[in-house]
Amino acid sequence: MVSQTDEDYLKEIYLLELDHDHATTTSLADRLGFSAATVTGQLKKLAALELVSYSPYRGVTLTHAGRAIALGTIRRHRLLETYLVRALGLPWDRVHAEAERLEHAISDYLEDRIDAALGHPVIDPHGSPIPSREGAMQENDRLRLTALHPGDRAEIIEVNDHDPRLLARLDELQLGLGTRMTIVSVEPLDGLITLAVDERRCTLGQTSASQLIVRPLPTR
Repeated sequence: MVSQTDEDYLKEIYLLELDHDHATTTSLADRLGFSAATVTGQLKKLAALELVSYSPYRGVTLTHAGRAIALGTIRRHRLLETYLVRALGLPWDRVHAEAERLEHAISDYLEDRIDAALGHPVIDPHGSPIPSREGAMQENDRLRLTALHPGDRAEIIEVNDHDPRLLARLDELQLGLGTRMTIVSVEPLDGLITLAVDERRCTLGQTSASQLIVRPLPTR
């Protein structure tokens, strides 16, 4: 049996590996808000359970069993986010925290009923892919808005769901999934990005822009 804490760690290790190709004690401590000593102790426990491979100063990787648990937790989380938006009308900046509370509590039976009621969705409200019951998941290419240059065109296909303030701000700017834009300029000193969306323009800082995953479009 694994605990809620175990599931949280395995999920975050998977997401860090996805975004950065590896997970470290420091990156996990930053992501989870714990001390490095606390994270190290938990990683040693997960290694004893054969859910991760951990070497001090060299980082941590998921084993096959650890990856299966991580994907199962991610599946429940993203299904819950989708249900909260579609069925209850919660805004996309509120559902992450609610799903965090619920993802460890629902049964496999309820998970399958939610999945069926939603028509077996393949992405959540933030554009993130939902793993199948078998653990299969087609990840988006991780092209971030910050990788683009003036004149490039792109479409938003995924947004990091961890920061509700960012999601609320994107709502204000009308930058949602499917929004198509052209990069107008990138400030050389602070990296401030100006976007053209239809007939309007808006700006994003580097930190916010780095949380947007985009699909490149042909230039006109």
